[in-house]
Amino acid sequence: MKLGPRDAAGYFARPNPDATGLLIYGADAMRVALKRQQVLEALLGPEAEAEMRLTRIPASDLRSDRAALLDAIKAQGFFPGPRAAFVEDAGDGFAPTIKTALDEWQPGDAQIIVTAKQLNARSALRKLFEAHQNAYAVGIYDDPPSRAEIEETLQKTGIAQIGPDAMTDLTTLAQSLDPGDFRQTVEKLALYKHGDLTPVAPEDVAACAPATIEAELDDILHAAAEAQAGAIGPLITRLGGQGVQPVGLCIAALRHFRMLHMAASHPNGASAGIAAARPPIFGPRRDRMTRQAQNWGMHNLEAALSLLVETDLSLRSTQQAPQMALMERALIRLAMMRRG
Repeated sequence: MKLGPRDAAGYFARPNPDATGLLIYGADAMRVALKRQQVLEALLGPEAEAEMRLTRIPASDLRSDRAALLDAIKAQGFFPGPRAAFVEDAGDGFAPTIKTALDEWQPGDAQIIVTAKQLNARSALRKLFEAHQNAYAVGIYDDPPSRAEIEETLQKTGIAQIGPDAMTDLTTLAQSLDPGDFRQTVEKLALYKHGDLTPVAPEDVAACAPATIEAELDDILHAAAEAQAGAIGPLITRLGGQGVQPVGLCIAALRHFRMLHMAASHPNGASAGIAAARPPIFGPRRDRMTRQAQNWGMHNLEAALSLLVETDLSLRSTQQAPQMALMERALIRLAMMRRG
């Protein structure tokens, strides 16, 4: 039987204990692995491997021992409870061997769990599971997790209270990160809030989200965007001492001001433009950049971008002027530009 995305989410959380088997396939190996891990834990419990109720079989092993899967589903363990035989990274070439195991399966045997890469509609392996009356096939696609899946991830890590703004930030983050990275971020958030009974706030998400720009680099870009010309000299000295190159600093400044320009020119306003930014911007930094975009305005930001492009060309040319001094002058000019 074929399960669509909506039915699949419920099935992974509460799999049929009497099913013959399940095929999970998809182009993203991490997404497939996470779903396989979820369904096996729901089906067998957390101690299945320690109690030898889960048999792992790399698909390549079936080439030399075609009876390995059939033997695994028929074998009786020492510990009571449901059992499963997991075949990893199968392909259409293994369909006959897996078909034999499906045909020989009887109630009480170990359930057959198979994972595979992307399979097209003509796939023999897909047809085998989709046509079976007591087995399931699920395709995993590169869609961002749903609200229900995010809430389930939060619940598993022990996060019970989360504010609406923080939930919006997490939803945005889930759309830009790989599933494994998002899960690690949520686990980090759970540790960050351990012992803290207050709801998760946007500031908490921002503190745990993967960093996109180093804090010192962020400081100098904010200084240039907020007319803090006096702060630029000390900050650029510190960055130079840390090994930041002028060209890299100019690229970061261009990225920052392009984002402001995109926000300022967004048809629904700067706030909507910042919310649509990729990678996503969180917490206080999001509010700060929204104010910057509003204060500058689209036309002034175009002038700022022209200055930065000119500086970038100068840095890459054969001119003899000290490059960090050129970059410092450009940032000070930005901080002193008229805006609003």
